[in-house]
Amino acid sequence: MKIAHIAGARPNFIKVAPLLREMRRHAQLSPILIHTGQHYDVQMAGQFFQDLQIPKPDVSLEVGSGSHGFQTAEVMKRLEPVLEDIRPDLVLVVGDVNSTLAAALTAAKLLIPVAHVEAGLRSFDRSMPEEINRLVTDAVSEFLFVSEESGRENLLREGVNPGKIFFVGNVMIDSLMSCRPLWESLDISGRLGLRQREYGVVTLHRPSNVDAPGQLRALVESLANIAEELPLLLPMHPRTRARIKEFGLEEQFQYLSLDSATRARSPMLYGLEPMGYLDFMSLMADARIVLTDSGGLQEETTMLGVPCLTLRENTERPVTISSGTNRLIGVSSKRITSEARCVLATAPPVKPPPPLWDGRAAERIVTVLREHLLT
Repeated sequence: MKIAHIAGARPNFIKVAPLLREMRRHAQLSPILIHTGQHYDVQMAGQFFQDLQIPKPDVSLEVGSGSHGFQTAEVMKRLEPVLEDIRPDLVLVVGDVNSTLAAALTAAKLLIPVAHVEAGLRSFDRSMPEEINRLVTDAVSEFLFVSEESGRENLLREGVNPGKIFFVGNVMIDSLMSCRPLWESLDISGRLGLRQREYGVVTLHRPSNVDAPGQLRALVESLANIAEELPLLLPMHPRTRARIKEFGLEEQFQYLSLDSATRARSPMLYGLEPMGYLDFMSLMADARIVLTDSGGLQEETTMLGVPCLTLRENTERPVTISSGTNRLIGVSSKRITSEARCVLATAPPVKPPPPLWDGRAAERIVTVLREHLLT
């Protein structure tokens, strides 16, 4: 039974790692890894393969960066002949990036069944390209693996056959738990001259936050206000670094490197190069606060018990609010500053993890696939 896994960006790598590992435990399954190349930076692609012990891809499409239309079209164009040659019994896609949508459409047109891991998540904001990717991918998938109860409820509300929906937990948490001994041993905060729980971590990458000069400038100014109280570290996504330079905001940052003797000496904004998975998890796990516009970090901080402020107007992961440490605060500079100060003035909440976030999601997914495909 040949199962083609499609990965193209950082969150994809984190999610396919436990799936590939679990499938290799079963002689009846033959997992094939196809890397679209949507992320081409070494730290955002190659380093994650090394950190997560993902084997070399069986196929690399080398699509690279570009607009949503370009990436989606290029993945479809390059993937179609690969799937026609391999003829997998199933195409498995994860998350909501352009590679996910493109692979699901290509497979569906070739009449190859599609399994979507992390199905049913909805922000209810169709101005987000990821929301379109989620909706279309779910519409053409035969297996819908959901990570939280809201995913199941959303799919049922949309009229999906309940027999296609499987509540299995969160494969991103599988990776977090399996790699924990590795990243806990790194002490990245110490290498940067920081004390545990005495700094914050920031990530920004969504176009709505970084592509408009006024919006990015306001966000940086609010972060600078918070950084007067404790150091804030921003590992910079390539597009974010480019916009910070383009909009003349570099003077707000002091740049640090894990490979130099420079250390964080005082509260201020610090910029870092993109980090590998293990380094970043070590840094984030010891943080006092995380400010982000990422979906995955909302989940990881929930599992780690680190307070998270999400710089968006909506989230497709409501369980991180109801059962986790996440707060949705929007992008108002005044509110970002006040919410951060509130977090810093109170003890972090202590909550149990959401249901089935136990490191066994990949095992459940493989069990379902074996039961349905091998009988």
